Amino acid sequence: MDARRLEEAAFKASGLASILLIISCLLLMILTILIKGLPGLSWEMVSRGPDSGFYLGGGGGILNAIIGSIYLAAGGTALAFAISLPTAIYLQKEYSGGSALAEPIRSCLDILWGIPSIIYGAFGFIIMLYLGMRASLLAGILSLAFVVFPIMTRSFDEILRTIPAELKEVSYAVGATRLETMFSVTLKQAAPGILTGIVLSFGRAIGDAASILFTAGYSDQVPRSLFEPAASLPLAIFFQFGTPYQAVQGRAYTSAVILLLIVLLLTTMTRVMSHISRRYLIR
Repeated sequence: MDARRLEEAAFKASGLASILLIISCLLLMILTILIKGLPGLSWEMVSRGPDSGFYLGGGGGILNAIIGSIYLAAGGTALAFAISLPTAIYLQKEYSGGSALAEPIRSCLDILWGIPSIIYGAFGFIIMLYLGMRASLLAGILSLAFVVFPIMTRSFDEILRTIPAELKEVSYAVGATRLETMFSVTLKQAAPGILTGIVLSFGRAIGDAASILFTAGYSDQVPRSLFEPAASLPLAIFFQFGTPYQAVQGRAYTSAVILLLIVLLLTTMTRVMSHISRRYLIR
């Protein structure tokens, strides 16, 4: 066997070993959570808020955290989407005109993507204090929007760049404007990828704890307005693990199971919807 074939075999073996290691770690993590959390899963856990003494081993559930997480993630994702899509459209060559700012903007977004979410939480907390706001659902939504904005924008940008230029040229040839081409051709073709980017961002938002630790606060009640504090599943898990009571720590695993099931459901729905929508794309 010559050196090149030996090198190729070594890289294939290392790649396969890496994949097996990642899959093994993922399965081990999921199995650990399911084994420790499923016994405590009950209707009471998902249909009731915490009673008095919940964190001392009392009764109740985590409905407040489930609804709070959905509010926070949905609000943050929607706000980020409203900014990300126009930004991603501007970064395309036909709209920026090959502007020298396009690549620096992409670099800045990549840097923002890599910043730890606790930095966004600290930044949001500073802004919150400056504006005289208290910890609230609104402040948590704004912090999560900062977190998912670079993820969503770069995802949309890369998706839009994969659309064949020929499709756009055909649209221009029949008299369509750039705006009409974007909405009637480009965005239709990019719809599966855009949907994947939205759900990816939602999953990132619903599982983040650091960015909302100082901004969203925590409450045993479901928030009734944007200015009330909101609980979340990641923080509920964190607080439950922090107690010395074994029963409450067991509920933390159950809370983790619920969060895991939500993320897996979102991922499955995305795969199904993307598969269906791809049937109507032009190849």
